[in-house]
Amino acid sequence: MEPALYLIPVTLGDTPHSQVLPDYNTGIIRNIKFFIVEDLRSARRFLKKVDRDINIDELTFFAMGKHASSEAFVSYLRPLEQGMPVGVISEAGCPAVADPGADVVAIAQRKGLRVIPLVGPSSMILAVMASGFNGQSFAFNGYLPIDPAERAKRIKMLEQRVYSEHQTQLFIETPYRNAKMFEEVLRACRPQTRLCVAAGITCKEEYIKTRTVQEWKKHPLPDLSKVPAIFLIYK
Repeated sequence: MEPALYLIPVTLGDTPHSQVLPDYNTGIIRNIKFFIVEDLRSARRFLKKVDRDINIDELTFFAMGKHASSEAFVSYLRPLEQGMPVGVISEAGCPAVADPGADVVAIAQRKGLRVIPLVGPSSMILAVMASGFNGQSFAFNGYLPIDPAERAKRIKMLEQRVYSEHQTQLFIETPYRNAKMFEEVLRACRPQTRLCVAAGITCKEEYIKTRTVQEWKKHPLPDLSKVPAIFLIYK
């Protein structure tokens, strides 16, 4: 197998991996002995789901964590520089997208190392696909400010970009604060602005609905307190 930094997508929840990941990925995974991972426990669990015959004890894991330094990332890539393939695994979805894996990839690119992204589910792309919004121009804004006043200000700013730049705006929140985010968007945005809520994508609890702000106010809001969700706004 070609020595490279393989970016390995994982499922977005408890969805069977065969439902969202190609068999090709499994073949790649079986030939990798070094993995750079966001979370050790979830990475081990994912690998055993992909192939229960994988011997976890024969593998080497490097944890990215939240405070890993660039020096640590450089050391994680040494097996690749020595001719051995290395995999990158995030907690959910595609590595290096809204994810610390991007720092590892940046170092690999600077070093001239081969980087190969594998096919898998991206909640952001799937949400844009299902929203009915502009897929030619969109922006992922990550988490918005926690302070209510700052959050309302940011939502209004993003809505302005929708109307001035014709750009779909995406943002997320921690599941237990989804309800507050939902309510804040309905308070801050214009009645005609469309809001899509895409939650639990690819999972059994999947919920994807697009309505205008005015229409949302006429319906009971879904309980998203335990479900990862993406909020999208467009005109």
